[in-house]
Amino acid sequence: MYTIELQAEELRLLRSALGSYLQAFGHNEAELLQAAKSLLHKLPDPVPAQSS
Repeated sequence: MYTIELQAEELRLLRSALGSYLQAFGHNEAELLQAAKSLLHKLPDPVPAQSS
């Protein structure tokens, strides 16, 4: 198991990238589609940045 730390903006970028991948390429590879969906479900929702 691996642990990575992401800033809120990095998490939003990763979620967006996975979502784009699923829309553009996932339909051709069922196993990759399922793996990407599983990974996307594991990611937490980004916490909105708090203004000071």
